[in-house]
Amino acid sequence: MDISHRHRFDAITPLFGALVTVLGSLLVGVSPADAQERFVPSPNAVVLSASVHAASGRPQSLRGLDKAWRSQPQHLPSALAYARAVFTLGLTEGDLRWYGSAKAALTPWWTAADLPAEAYFLRGLVKQGFHGFQDGLQDIQRAIALEPARPEFWSWRFALHLLLADMSAAHQDVAEMERLFGPEEAQVYRAVLLYRTGQPSPAVNLLTQAMASPQAQDASSQDWLGFHLGEAHRVAGQPARALAVWGQRLQASPQSHLIRLSLADLLNQQGQYRQAKTVAMADTPSGDAPNKTANLTDALLMQAVLASRGLKDPDEGRLASQLQARLQTQALRQEALIERPKLIYQIAYGRDLKAGLALSVDNWQLQKEPPDALLFVQAALALGQARAAEPVVNWADKTGYTEPQLSAMLAQLKSHPSWTRGRP
Repeated sequence: MDISHRHRFDAITPLFGALVTVLGSLLVGVSPADAQERFVPSPNAVVLSASVHAASGRPQSLRGLDKAWRSQPQHLPSALAYARAVFTLGLTEGDLRWYGSAKAALTPWWTAADLPAEAYFLRGLVKQGFHGFQDGLQDIQRAIALEPARPEFWSWRFALHLLLADMSAAHQDVAEMERLFGPEEAQVYRAVLLYRTGQPSPAVNLLTQAMASPQAQDASSQDWLGFHLGEAHRVAGQPARALAVWGQRLQASPQSHLIRLSLADLLNQQGQYRQAKTVAMADTPSGDAPNKTANLTDALLMQAVLASRGLKDPDEGRLASQLQARLQTQALRQEALIERPKLIYQIAYGRDLKAGLALSVDNWQLQKEPPDALLFVQAALALGQARAAEPVVNWADKTGYTEPQLSAMLAQLKSHPSWTRGRP
């Protein structure tokens, strides 16, 4: 997932949020980019760190939470405050290492069965952050059972149901949110469900209305709604409109990893490689220093590699080597997560199609997101193993999801000789 971006947990507009980590991930692997209740930290909690995991770059508020937790690691309130803050940073900065910090804080209660709602909720978030989606969903449902009037709980539950392709449960979530929090809040989730089930045009209308609402004019709401409006346009076959929405939001919120990644990815898809590279690498320092991309997330670095290849830029080799080094380091740590940059590197970049197809098979058993569907089908077609991607065909048939690029690829898949080979 993920996930990258989000909204704060207790926000003025309560429901805008949980999806971004998982759905938008969700681009971060996180579906996606992801993707969740608004994950923009409250002013008295945490603000974004300019230097991830660098003590000198951490804001005073985060250092205070860190100190309080370390001085009393068995004190649940301190652990929860710290876990919430660092998990938020992991989402907003697109850096999954912060999830490990959150898990460390919650470790004394990792198997506890008598927790308050907040603890179940945060434990569920961290579990899903490490791709334990079913276990995470179970904890979030426990939190809802204890405190059903917390919008962020429902927001995350909806996001996880979409990621698991349980559209019936997602519909029920929307109905419950409308009952508990009113139609204006629920319509945003209804819009997301519409474009994820093959109905992007009404989704565009609902999201456009939501963005104009006086209740959604804060920056975080506009970013979250803008992300989904762009996605609805993209799914509807209107990439220029999606680029316009995301470009406007990035200008307003240059710190948004989700918007930046979404924009760079679509620019690459549209062959606008120079703009894609500029967007992906906007935060890198100037000059030729070897570590000038060190502050890029894996997802943004991958987009810079793809853009460089499209430009036939000699910088491609250096950037690709940096990404390869990161992936090798992850392998040495025996990390089990299958993140989208790795899938893109193996499949779309063509580093190792066979390994990419195997990863896609494993990844699809955990999460079912549109960007992963595209990569899965691409690998199957490239290797002449169309039947390997049959789970994607079944998912598209079940959910009704469609977009121009995936529809074209599924048509190629079904017409490929390997699709009918050996069948009557």
